[in-house]
Amino acid sequence: MTTDIAILLYDGFDELDAIAPYEVFQNAAALGADFSVRLVTLDDRTQVTASHGLRVEPDGTLDFDDRPDVLVVPGGGWNSRSEAGAWAEAERGVVPDAVATLHDSGVTVASVCTGGMLLARAGLTDGRPAVTHASAVDDLRDSGADVVDARVVDDGDLLTAGGVTSGLDLALHLVDRLAGSAIADRVATEIEYERRFEVHEETK
Repeated sequence: MTTDIAILLYDGFDELDAIAPYEVFQNAAALGADFSVRLVTLDDRTQVTASHGLRVEPDGTLDFDDRPDVLVVPGGGWNSRSEAGAWAEAERGVVPDAVATLHDSGVTVASVCTGGMLLARAGLTDGRPAVTHASAVDDLRDSGADVVDARVVDDGDLLTAGGVTSGLDLALHLVDRLAGSAIADRVATEIEYERRFEVHEETK
């Protein structure tokens, strides 16, 4: 059965937060993982501008009727309180509401960097183990999350990762979890990345 993975883009997202996981998942698909990977937005648009100016053409909009199995939420612009980015989206409320709706419907939600603060604003990390970029950890703790010192935190239907490059580890961990360690290791070799295994997994 195909695992549908959607990476949610919004103006001001950090490029590496989204593109690094996208490349990992696409490499996994090329190596045999039954993945379908898309870059999506909440509104119908032809272009999204990332935090460093990269312009990206999304594959389409997030479909709430045909929901993905996994939703990845990048960060960017939280600490600078920029006019475009995670802080702006948290204040606007549309992304947190969408994330909460999808999670409530059974979608596994993952975040990279300060994308974790959008999950926090959605109420998903309340009382649950989570991590975000080091500079936003106090904000995450103040939101009610149980902050964990780890590269990636896997709490089943909720996964969070630390800053920026930890998106590689999050994605490789998800490949490992969904398609097996052999494919995850082959992807790491393909992209010449030495996997970091600082993953905190909750035991149920």
